[in-house]
Amino acid sequence: MKTLSVGIIGAGRIGRLHAENILQSNNLHLKAVCDINTEHLKGSFIEKNVPIITTNVSKLLSDDDIEAVIICSSTDTHSHYIKEAAISNKHIFCEKPISKNVTETEEVLRVIKENGVKLQVGFNRRFDKHFRKVQQTVQSKQIGTPQLIKISSRDPEPPTLEYVAGAGGMFMDMTIHDFDMARYLADSEVVDISVNATNVINPQFSIYDDVDTAIITMTFENGALGVIDNSRQAVYGYDQRVEVFGDKGVVSADNENETNVKIATQETVSMDHPKYFFLERYHEAYREELNEFANAIIRNKPLLCTGNDGFQAEKLAFAAKKSKEENRTICLSELNNLFPTTDR
Repeated sequence: MKTLSVGIIGAGRIGRLHAENILQSNNLHLKAVCDINTEHLKGSFIEKNVPIITTNVSKLLSDDDIEAVIICSSTDTHSHYIKEAAISNKHIFCEKPISKNVTETEEVLRVIKENGVKLQVGFNRRFDKHFRKVQQTVQSKQIGTPQLIKISSRDPEPPTLEYVAGAGGMFMDMTIHDFDMARYLADSEVVDISVNATNVINPQFSIYDDVDTAIITMTFENGALGVIDNSRQAVYGYDQRVEVFGDKGVVSADNENETNVKIATQETVSMDHPKYFFLERYHEAYREELNEFANAIIRNKPLLCTGNDGFQAEKLAFAAKKSKEENRTICLSELNNLFPTTDR
């Protein structure tokens, strides 16, 4: 069975997760890991099982055995490494976002197209078995024509101010996953977007022109309406729920709890909290997204989540911020002259 030989750029938390998943995969072979500092890998499972551990990206990109790169470095380096990898004739998997600047992302996608390589963006929730079943149910027309799409996405605890300072804002950092999920479930582009957002958890976020709580409404080209509610702090756990309501029924996915046990007594009914950490909640999805990436490269099949999907989600994050700043509904057509849509 053919495997895809890959290298990882960036060995922080998510890079190490991907490395460990790849080392257990039958579809991928991990040839190299690169990071600006590799001291934290000494003596690790990764160091013991990966042939090349390096601080030199060129060593990875010049290796003819490596067919694809997995980019898990800081967001401000994504676009540079994507372009370098494309020019080196490597296929690319990159964590979201491609960049924090939509014009910069346009340039990245131009380089991808010119070099004829594939780019998958790390919207791992598309590969979650629950959300995928919701999407498949919508596609099968079991619930008829979608009319309402509801997404609740709430983190268990807020990020640090240091993190907020460099994250690019909640819409680009957190809600971007929900924008992608909305497009995935609706199978339609967004026509307009309106945001009501504030700081009720940590007012200091406003120092960085950021928010921690939001309600976002959208209209889709197919006529459906969408709503996303975001919070940076859900004290009961990592709250991830979706629902699609159609003219013939409704389909929804609830949270994953620690167990599905429910205890009912005369006094109360109780059950476990939702899983608390995103790496725990989406553990299987992280594995699946890389296995499907490998299959798409090996068999030359279409990617489930493309560079254009990353671009469209970034446009929605940009429009959401603009809606909040200008206190009005933003029509996506307003952005088309700035950020034209092309096939990618």
